[in-house]
Amino acid sequence: MASLKDQLSGLVYSTEKGQLCPGCNEAIDTCICSELDEQNRLAGLDGVVRIRRETSGRKGKGVTTVSGIPLPEAELKTLAKKLKKSCGTGGALKNGIVEIQGDHREKLKVMLEKEGFTVKLAGG
Repeated sequence: MASLKDQLSGLVYSTEKGQLCPGCNEAIDTCICSELDEQNRLAGLDGVVRIRRETSGRKGKGVTTVSGIPLPEAELKTLAKKLKKSCGTGGALKNGIVEIQGDHREKLKVMLEKEGFTVKLAGG
């Protein structure tokens, strides 16, 4: 365990930079945590887009999830909107995973393959 002196030696607030981000120790205005999170998310992908149907935790309602899309957040948002519009349903984008209401696995597979992605149907 670190000594009390080591625990209290960290800079918490500075009049030079203002309040500091606890994650990257930069000023709140110049925080780079979201950029680092995005880079880590993209680095952890294997290039295969996985489409699966899930019902767990949704009171029996079926949702098609699309994960592993190697796109930055802004482009992923526009792709999610395009997918939802083509299926004619609602959905969401949560933590890099696109959720589409209903079972649209085959339709999404065809659309994503046209976009140039390698697609696998995962799960049952």
